[in-house]
Amino acid sequence: MNIDWPWPWLERNLDDIAEATGQHLYLALLPVLVGLVISVPLGWAASRWRLARGILVPLAGVLYTIPSLALITLVPLALGTKIIDPLNVQVPLAIYTIALLVRSVSDALRAVPGDVIAAATAIGYRPVRQFLSVELPLAVPVIIAGLRVAVVSAMSLTAVGALVGIGGLGQLITEGFLRNNGVELVVAIVLIVVIALLIDALLLLAGRVITPWTRAGRGVKA
Repeated sequence: MNIDWPWPWLERNLDDIAEATGQHLYLALLPVLVGLVISVPLGWAASRWRLARGILVPLAGVLYTIPSLALITLVPLALGTKIIDPLNVQVPLAIYTIALLVRSVSDALRAVPGDVIAAATAIGYRPVRQFLSVELPLAVPVIIAGLRVAVVSAMSLTAVGALVGIGGLGQLITEGFLRNNGVELVVAIVLIVVIALLIDALLLLAGRVITPWTRAGRGVKA
């Protein structure tokens, strides 16, 4: 495999790289967002009822063990989509995100101190307001931690879609192998890693911004 100085190849293919990067972000991040929205009510149910937790948490564990390529090839059979439809990647990624986050959301909500919940109830908070104003904000740090894992996983698993003809940076990896072009292969891998690290850093920063009390708590302990 040939790995030459990358700049000439980058200059010739900058538009294709930008397009593949945009496709990769779309394929990876949309299902994570959908999975997060679905995971919050499911995690809430698992935190409230033992039966729901006994079903949802083990089911999430089983779903996450399904190989990504197998799930990608099963989705067209289940949904009737074309083999190169983006949904064939996005649906499995949403499933993996839900599988990762259901337990995180459930554990985070179960960890909210009982006296805090009792205080919110005592001052007249109804269940929905109590969840949105008290429980969910306190659970955010744990949820953000799970979301960071989900995003990094989605960024890497999206590349598998190239094996069935779906775009993204994985397509550059596949083409690099087929063309014996090490530069194309390395550039795609580096971009996936760098973008995943940048998004992870943004999520970490967002978590600190929206939960300032966690920093205040550490300062008091210090």
